[in-house]
Amino acid sequence: MDQKQLREQENRCIQEQAPACTAACPAHVDVRGLAAEIAKGDFAAAYNLYRKAVPFPGIISRICPQPCQSTCLRKDLGGSIEIAALERAALEFGSAEAEAIKALPKKSKTVAVIGAGISGLTVAHDLARKGWGVVIYEASDRLGGGLWQSPPDLLPRDVLVNDLKVIETLAIEVRLNSSVGHTGGNGHSTFLARLCEEYDAVFLGIGAHSTDIPDLQLNANGQVQVDPLTFQTSLEKVFAGGDVLRVSVQAPEREIRRSAVLSISDGRRAATSIDRFLQKVSLTASRSNEGSYETRLYTNTSEIQPQTALLETDLSTRYAREVAETEAARCIQCECLECVKNCEYLSHYKGYPKKYIREAYNNLSIVMGTRHSNQFINSCALCGLCAEICPTDVDMGAVCHEARVTMVEQKRMPASAHDFALRDMAFSNGEKFALARNAPVTGVSEYVFFPGCQLSGSSPEHVEKAYAFLRENLPNVGLMLRCCGAPADWAGRQEVFANSQAEFRAEYEKLGKPKVVLACSSCYQVFQKHYPDVEIVSLWELYDQHGLGQASGRVFPDKITVHDPCSTRYENGIQDSVRNILKKLGCEVEELVNSREKTECCSYGGVMWLANKPVAEKMVQRRINESPLDYVTYCAMCRDFFARRGKRTLHLLDLMYGVSTGSTQAPPVGFSQRHENRARLKEKLLRELWSETMPEGAAFESIRLILPDDVQKMVEDRLILVEDIQKVLEYAERTGKRMFNAASGHYLAYYKPTSVTYWVEYTPMDGAFLVHRAYSHRMEIGMGAQK
Repeated sequence: MDQKQLREQENRCIQEQAPACTAACPAHVDVRGLAAEIAKGDFAAAYNLYRKAVPFPGIISRICPQPCQSTCLRKDLGGSIEIAALERAALEFGSAEAEAIKALPKKSKTVAVIGAGISGLTVAHDLARKGWGVVIYEASDRLGGGLWQSPPDLLPRDVLVNDLKVIETLAIEVRLNSSVGHTGGNGHSTFLARLCEEYDAVFLGIGAHSTDIPDLQLNANGQVQVDPLTFQTSLEKVFAGGDVLRVSVQAPEREIRRSAVLSISDGRRAATSIDRFLQKVSLTASRSNEGSYETRLYTNTSEIQPQTALLETDLSTRYAREVAETEAARCIQCECLECVKNCEYLSHYKGYPKKYIREAYNNLSIVMGTRHSNQFINSCALCGLCAEICPTDVDMGAVCHEARVTMVEQKRMPASAHDFALRDMAFSNGEKFALARNAPVTGVSEYVFFPGCQLSGSSPEHVEKAYAFLRENLPNVGLMLRCCGAPADWAGRQEVFANSQAEFRAEYEKLGKPKVVLACSSCYQVFQKHYPDVEIVSLWELYDQHGLGQASGRVFPDKITVHDPCSTRYENGIQDSVRNILKKLGCEVEELVNSREKTECCSYGGVMWLANKPVAEKMVQRRINESPLDYVTYCAMCRDFFARRGKRTLHLLDLMYGVSTGSTQAPPVGFSQRHENRARLKEKLLRELWSETMPEGAAFESIRLILPDDVQKMVEDRLILVEDIQKVLEYAERTGKRMFNAASGHYLAYYKPTSVTYWVEYTPMDGAFLVHRAYSHRMEIGMGAQK
């Protein structure tokens, strides 16, 4: 995934979009933040947020028409938040402790602002704070323009006068009784022309027409032509906005109220353009979403309970502190985070996809130094739940997978990151397990059963029975034992995955390209995506079509729930067949809230369980907590991971082929035993169905081990296989490369078969070896004393 594709994914995440109230507000007041601060009693912080968006907070909080309320998501859940009343509460209880207004150091260029209405005052305020010199020219004898037309009970005069003191605070020069007009009797020199010569930029906010300013181009209505984006006029130095575009000072009260917040917005936008003009940078770059606009932010309100306001309010209502805090707490605090709410992985890292994608890109861009996001990239289950839930289909799985591929290609992915999964895959595709045979007796195959490595490792007896069922119900069913290559694909090891594909295809073609029957959901997903020319069918669909064979009539006495493996997220046919089988078995099924296309991962996907064990455990715990009922699934790893955390979970084949339905279940099969089970399954089927024998084992396999219970748990938790320990001991005993601890009487030896070094502390005992401790890590070893 190149930079452009990453940026496209990043831009699809809507979490940083403004809530509807802020987007509807022309001045973009941070209503969400303001309400949050008031709800926790910090009125000063609330005032600072409000003052940041509105330079005249007392005025606007009393005359704003509140366009935000019509878009408030709380409006149908108890009524819109009383935003104006909260703004006035912030002023009343927070302004005394608020931050002082500060301006940047003075710069050399100056700006003339013609007209002291609210748009002109906003321009003057913003430019003065940026350090530009500002002079206001006002035709009347006071600042404020049309604001003085508002009724005193709506806008108290003390509030108006107090807000306008900010002009004095910012040391803005004010020239009252200064009107725009001709300065020369012959009309060749105008006041505006002189201002353009005297000042570096000019802002018009006076509602002037052609008779007032003859130098400017006018539109068909006799108004000044203004660029709607930048507010620049036909004269390069001259900008206009506010009253020029909207309303005269003689407008009725409703127009003054409608105009005030719009004029502030225009003033801010014009000030931005003037600031850029003075700095000689682009006036048009990055100007999206100025003024009112429709936000892309999605907020799920399905679980929000209705709450009504404590008081009926109007624009003169005053809240007590406690009432203001209660009203502010009604704010929903709109945000999306749908994927984060439903994914332990995304939740764990305390961010959201837009941030995560930036981190992934930055991690890939590092040439020298530490890549802090390696584990983050490797921890994703690649399950697709985020894309399913996201309103804009952002897929963190796709981002993380491509990042892994890129890191492997650039040789920036540590070899040990997925070592255990890749070695497990190598075992399954090696001589101990891999097998491809045409149907017994006939020697030809119309079908071939591909049970997958994990079911074969945890329940080899089920593989035997399922294969017998297929041979009874389908013509000429061959058998293929191996791994589909999913771990290599998930790890981004494309070369390893390609080799696995090539091996499969070679064996598949030797079998005559039969239809492949798949028992594993991960295998089904891999075949569907990477072998589009191979005809596949799910084992569960065949059980549904042909009956349950030996399992027919078995009844499970309790109500159960179904966990769909994440790799069958969109396989409705498989999901339906599983439920049909359960009905035939007499099961009463209660669906999980998140099932079928919204099912959750067990942490096996993407090799998460190896990359980030704490997150994997949280993901498993979240899933098993969704229902107190026993679970039935049709993925061996889902069953085993849930069972390890104490959740009674049955594989569908457990239910069909005789596993006890009591209150206990057999413990999940350990990792070493899985290898042993696969090897024995191959040996048994070869012997019984094809009258073949297995070749002799390697030398290390003759090493006999004594593993106390605590050591067995230790090596299982540390993902150390019995064969790893056997290899260390065989190497140590054969080469003499071992260290002796005279105090304990124990030997210590190490061996590095691939990218991981294994250490074993042991004592020889009567032809066997008592293992005291085993551990592994990545490092280069220089041997010391030997014995």
